[in-house]
Amino acid sequence: MKSQFIVDIQSDISNNPVTILGWCKGKRCHKKIVFLDLCDSTGSIQVTVDQQKVPIDEFEIARLITCESAVRVEGIVRREGKNNQNQTEILCSKLQLINKATGLISPKLREDIDIFNPHLAEHLLNHRSLYIRNPKVMAILRFRHILMGFVHQWFREHQFIEITAPILTPLPLYDDRSAIEVNIHDDHVFLTQCVGFYLEAAVHAFERVYNIGPSFRGEESHSKRHLMEYWHIKAEIAFGNREDIIAIVEELVSFLVSQCANFCQDVAKALGTDICIDGLTPPFPRISYREAIQRLQTAGQEATFGKSLCSKGEGLLAQQFSTPFWVVGIPRSIEPFPYVIDPDDLEVTMTADLVASKGYGELLGVAEKIHTSDILAERMREKGKQDNPKYEWVRELREFGCVPHIGFGMGVERFIRWLLQIPHVRDAIPFPRIFRRKIHP
Repeated sequence: MKSQFIVDIQSDISNNPVTILGWCKGKRCHKKIVFLDLCDSTGSIQVTVDQQKVPIDEFEIARLITCESAVRVEGIVRREGKNNQNQTEILCSKLQLINKATGLISPKLREDIDIFNPHLAEHLLNHRSLYIRNPKVMAILRFRHILMGFVHQWFREHQFIEITAPILTPLPLYDDRSAIEVNIHDDHVFLTQCVGFYLEAAVHAFERVYNIGPSFRGEESHSKRHLMEYWHIKAEIAFGNREDIIAIVEELVSFLVSQCANFCQDVAKALGTDICIDGLTPPFPRISYREAIQRLQTAGQEATFGKSLCSKGEGLLAQQFSTPFWVVGIPRSIEPFPYVIDPDDLEVTMTADLVASKGYGELLGVAEKIHTSDILAERMREKGKQDNPKYEWVRELREFGCVPHIGFGMGVERFIRWLLQIPHVRDAIPFPRIFRRKIHP
C-alpha cells in the first residue's frame, strides 16, 4: 500500500530515499535526461531520469511515457535554489510502469484550463469521469469536502442528531408534477424533494435533528443554480419560531464563512477567485416579500404578488445590499402546506428566504411548521391533498403531542457556488445531473 505522498516530501531534506506512486502529467526530453512531472492526490513534483543513473529499459520507459500513465518511482530527494526559493525534485534510481495510458483526449486532463469556459462545458461534462482529475475540479471538490466537515461540526457542537432519511418516499412536498416518480414493484413513489416530513417525526424524539442528503427536482429549470439532483442540508428544531430559526441559520452561515475563509484560501487561489466573506457578520438585513415586489416594480421589472422571485429579480435586489439578505413572508399560494400562515397577514406564511449577495440568488429557506390538526387540515384542503391517504401519518403526528417546530433547507451546491464565486452549480458537485441532458457518466 502507498505510504508516501508528494506533499510529504516537499519539505524533505536532500538525499532522503523516497518511493512515490502516481501519474505522469507531463514530460520534457533533453538528450540523456528526461524530466517527468509526477502527480498524486496531494500535488506534483519533478522527477529527473538520467540515462546514466537507471537501466536502459527504464530510461526508455521515461522517454516514451504517455500522459496519465501510472508509475512507481524510487529515488532520492534533492532541494536546490536561492533566496529561500528551494525547488524539490526526485533523482530517479528506479522507474516502474504500472499501467500505460493509451487514450487520447484534448485538452489534457490535468492541464491548466479554464474549467468554467462555456465553450468547454459540454466536453468536460461528457468526460467528467476523466476531468475530475483536473486540479481545479479537484480544488472545488476538496473545498466541498472541507465545507461539509464544518457543517457536521457545527451541528454536533449545537446538540443536533443526524437522521438518515429515505430517498424513496410516497410524499412529495410540493406538487406531484415537480417530483420525479419511480415505480417500485407497482408502487408509485417519488425520489425525495425534501426530508422535512421525516425530520418532523424525528424532532419529536430528539428535539434538534439534521440531515444531509440528495434531493431531486422534476420541474425543469436551466438556470445556473438548479440541478436535477442536488444535495440538501435540512434541519428541524422543536419549540421554536421564525425568529429563532433565522438566528440559528445566521449563526451557521457566519461560522461556515469564517471557517472557509480561514482554511480554504488555497482553493480560491487555485481557481483564481476569492472566498466570499459577505456572510461573515450577522444579523443580515430583511425586507418583506411585499416590499421586494414593490422594489422590483419601482425598478421597472415585472413582478407579481403570489409568484416566486425570479433569478433576475433576486439579482436586482442583491444590488441594494452588501451582504446576504432575508425576504420574509413568502405567499401561501407558493409555499407547501406544512408551513404556518402569518396571523397578521393571512396571504403570507411564517417563512423567509435568504438571498445571496452579488447576484447568486436564493441560498436557503426557513419556516415555522404547523403543529395543530385543524390548521394542517385547512392547508391540506387548500393544496388539494386532504383526501390523499399517503399523508395520513403526517396528520397522525399532530395527534400525539406535536409541538411548534421550525426548520430550514439549504442547497449545498448553491452555497458552494456563492462562497467560491463560480458560475454554475454544476461545477460544485462531482457528477452533475442537468435537465435535458443524458445521465452520463
